[in-house]
Amino acid sequence: MLKLLWLIPVLPLTGFLVLALCGGRLTRSQIAWVGCGSVGAAAVTTALVAADFFHTFPDREFYQQTLWNWIDTSGMTVGISWYLDALSLLMVAVITGVGFLIHLYSTEYMAHDDGYARFFAYMNLFVAAMLTLVLADNLLLLYLGWEGVGLCSYLLIGFWYREPEYGTAAQKAFIVTRIGDTALAIGLFILFTQFTSLSIQQVQSLAVEAWPVGSNLAMIVAVLFLIGAVGKSAQLPLQVWLPDAMAGPTPVSALIHAATMVTAGVYLIARMHHLFTLAPMVQEVIAVLGLMTLLLAATSALVQHDIKRVLAYSTMSQIGYMFLALGVGAWSAALFHFLTHSCFKALLFLAAGSVIHSLHHEQDIFKMGGLRRHLPWTFWTFLIGAAAMSGVPLITSGFYSKDWILWSVWSSPISHRWIWFGAVFGALLTGLYSFRLIFHVFFGEVRTQPTGEPGLAMRVPLVILAFLALTVGFLEMPHTLGNVTMFSHYLSHALPTTELLTGMDEASEAREQLAVTVAALLGIGLAALLFLPGSRPASRSADQSTERPSMTVLQEGWGFDRLYDRLFVRPWFSLTRDPSDRLDRGYEWLAVCAESCHSWMSHTQTGQVRWYAATVAVGTLMLLGLFAM
Repeated sequence: MLKLLWLIPVLPLTGFLVLALCGGRLTRSQIAWVGCGSVGAAAVTTALVAADFFHTFPDREFYQQTLWNWIDTSGMTVGISWYLDALSLLMVAVITGVGFLIHLYSTEYMAHDDGYARFFAYMNLFVAAMLTLVLADNLLLLYLGWEGVGLCSYLLIGFWYREPEYGTAAQKAFIVTRIGDTALAIGLFILFTQFTSLSIQQVQSLAVEAWPVGSNLAMIVAVLFLIGAVGKSAQLPLQVWLPDAMAGPTPVSALIHAATMVTAGVYLIARMHHLFTLAPMVQEVIAVLGLMTLLLAATSALVQHDIKRVLAYSTMSQIGYMFLALGVGAWSAALFHFLTHSCFKALLFLAAGSVIHSLHHEQDIFKMGGLRRHLPWTFWTFLIGAAAMSGVPLITSGFYSKDWILWSVWSSPISHRWIWFGAVFGALLTGLYSFRLIFHVFFGEVRTQPTGEPGLAMRVPLVILAFLALTVGFLEMPHTLGNVTMFSHYLSHALPTTELLTGMDEASEAREQLAVTVAALLGIGLAALLFLPGSRPASRSADQSTERPSMTVLQEGWGFDRLYDRLFVRPWFSLTRDPSDRLDRGYEWLAVCAESCHSWMSHTQTGQVRWYAATVAVGTLMLLGLFAM
């Protein structure tokens, strides 16, 4: 079955081609079968490949499959080649599994949209590009998938392109992520010039042999790769595109946030972990950036009106936890949080989509309320997702993954205590903004009358994801709660294990877990005190409380958009939109200069042999004179 590996990215790509070429001649039912069925078939193929892989695992730690040579020139051979190991199999399982559930949900959510075929074509291409990224055996093929993901995000964020603001959001995402992509491309060039290879495994082994820890080249390449990861994963300082990416349909938001795009940066750092271990200072930067992003995003989520923007900032915050884990060398913990986050974040976005769908596309949480009685399925699944993201202890997957990260930060020899305290405060904020959302949307009086629960195609993914949000955390449990190590044992064949400080025992771990538990529950308690209908603070006008000048900075994501607008956007527009158009004048001047030089040089073309001979003789004498000097 391992030989079927090539089918996994090819199936959604085939679905894209069929819909792109023949979508206009298919019925909506046929479009749904092609769009959803191709990703479902990829998920089934993944299960078959995984079963065969596990049959020989861990004796077979990886499997390579080369289809053909893509580029074969002097000193450079790049193939269409796939690499399957514990890390890539995890990513593929999440992409195809969660991606299929989102596609199934979309068959009903987008049923009345005019661009039905176009939507599924873009979604299938999105999944195919992400699968190419995570299965690539070489950096060039990885970069192809990387850029494919960026292109698809542009197409899907701006799906309703007739609305100018949606097109602007798509352009913003495309341009901001291009900054990171450019840095990543430069890093690839440096690696190739140093090692004349683009094979991921070969490049890393050669780098470990050639570069000592802390070498300048290792630092430079690691920084360039980090910039690429920061751009895709919406971390500081390239995080500004993600909140505006909510302009796309809700299933697009779920796919971007849960299974594709924003997790690409996490995968890149984990896949290139040998390179980053050669640059310990860059690892520290990763941890600090993760901490700063998770706190910035969490505080911004507290004051948002739009239900999808709250979830967008929560994604930035949770990805920050993953970066924090990667920065302290807790590679498996970061990927475990990726797994749990994929389940509860897809659940939250799809449940939010059910709310929006039922309320005639209303997204303002202050125009909602009392929906738990009208949308019981949506309420309970949303509650499970919010509880998992908040890290409600013992019963949710988010508790186990977040606790693993925080324990790794506490016990890591390359971490600092202030980082742990900041991360714990972030856990408190997570519970606060998650249940603020619950109380505003599902409690209190009804402000907008809902149409009722969605159909089966939308409910089934919610139930499955809710079950996963409660259970996948039991794959890895701490020493104090059973010492289950299935996930870490599985990934230990692809990623290094986490180093711990001396003296870290079960008692220390129990105290750390207690602190994390208290922080999460305190956040939920504060949310009940502040936002539960009937409480004194909640009785005030919520709209006014978040429109005060003191809240403006938080609502705008700490003013990064405004800062970048003044530093980059306005100066650029002043150049390009000036009536004098100085940039065009500059290019025109270059053209005039080139034309004048050409006109002058043309006078040397006389057609007389003696003139040409004399010119050659003079040139020869000048060269001889230069060499003589």
